[in-house]
Amino acid sequence: MGQQKKYTTAFIIITSLFFLWGFITVFVDSLIPRLKEVFELNFFQAGLVQFAFFMAYGLLSIPAGFMLSKIGYKKGVVVGLLTMGLGCFLFFPAASMRVFPLFMLAYFVLAGGMTFLQVAANPYVSVLGPEESASSRLNLSQAFNSLGTAIAPAFGAILILSDNVKSSDEIKELDAVAKEAYFASEASAVQTPFIVLAGIIILLAVFFAIIKLPEILSNNDANENDTDNSFSKEVNILDDEMIHHRQNNNGFLDSYIEAFRFPQLKWGALGIFVYVGAEVAIGSYLVNYFLDMNLAEAIKNNDFMSSISSTVLGKDLAEVDNKGIVGAFVLFYWTGAMVGRFIGAYLTKKFNPSNILSIFGLGAITMILISIMTTGFISMWSIIFVGLFNSIMFPTIFTLAINGIGKYKPQGSGILCTAIVGGAFIPPLYGLLTDSIGFKMALVLVIICYTYITLYGRIRNNIAE
Repeated sequence: MGQQKKYTTAFIIITSLFFLWGFITVFVDSLIPRLKEVFELNFFQAGLVQFAFFMAYGLLSIPAGFMLSKIGYKKGVVVGLLTMGLGCFLFFPAASMRVFPLFMLAYFVLAGGMTFLQVAANPYVSVLGPEESASSRLNLSQAFNSLGTAIAPAFGAILILSDNVKSSDEIKELDAVAKEAYFASEASAVQTPFIVLAGIIILLAVFFAIIKLPEILSNNDANENDTDNSFSKEVNILDDEMIHHRQNNNGFLDSYIEAFRFPQLKWGALGIFVYVGAEVAIGSYLVNYFLDMNLAEAIKNNDFMSSISSTVLGKDLAEVDNKGIVGAFVLFYWTGAMVGRFIGAYLTKKFNPSNILSIFGLGAITMILISIMTTGFISMWSIIFVGLFNSIMFPTIFTLAINGIGKYKPQGSGILCTAIVGGAFIPPLYGLLTDSIGFKMALVLVIICYTYITLYGRIRNNIAE
């Protein structure tokens, strides 16, 4: 009972990190429409924001796993939080100097810190209980991640998107005093929220440096198929020295090569790659997609829709830029993911997670097809509802991929978190297609991603082991 209480406490503490990185991941999305206007970027160039952010996962996930094996989970969390704090602080000079590459550096550093948290937290949650309920447990943690993503768009719309951004020609017409005042106002709109975030993150780092948190790794390498083992035998509390010893015995790179030989992990990594890419591509371009369909005017002319937007923003729509008006509805895309994860935590516990994954994949494809073939509010709400079907995909793919790989779960986590780099490649590609063939036709790329996820759910049980 005491051991289970310890795991419950650890679960609650780690879940708070899921909330944090969910909030930040979507909050920084709010900058994309603003940066597009400030630097007069095309959609491909705007997509490079996500390239900088998610490339950190591709470059740093495996090194982060190695570093965590050296310094331990608790110190790794502190390092990750401090790195995130530094990334937030970098938005201050980036906004003051109006230098696009410096914004990219800030994104990369911020995501680098989040990489540490992702590599450690996902497998940590998966072993805080029996393996058969791992998908349910991780779905519950990811639900709080989605709570952060659901709240963030409202903050982004209010703090970053609600005012007008002047074009370069409009700026040239300003006198020196007015130009300086405008630049100061622009910088403040970005600086203030990120400085506040940096302060909160630093406080969290201090908190994690003080609390006691056990290092837990799967002990299935001892005897994964021994059904007589109790839960207490399935996990070990390991100190840094034991983790380091294990890494040295197996060989750092060899252990990753061995892990990658498991087919469920290999194809699961591709599933994470296309899932993150698809989800981020939709979320990043929703504001521009809605503007492209002239939905801001439609919202202002519809009493029900305008009341929703003004309620979310807490402002009269006459005072809000069109980006903010439509940006308020991005909240519902991420709220759908939150609601779906609470539902998914139940469904993946009661039913085969592979089947649930396939059903949700088909649901996402259906919603995108409806959005492509319709216009107005039907097109708008159908693409928003993709968020609901996104909900269970990451945690379910993650646990399906690492279940059955025994002692290689830490390496598997590093590989899967590396696959988050899909968010660096698919959104810019979607932006490139949008520049060429328009938003709706470019959504075919996203449909291909969800088709693979649907197929992975169908064949997962056949490719394992």
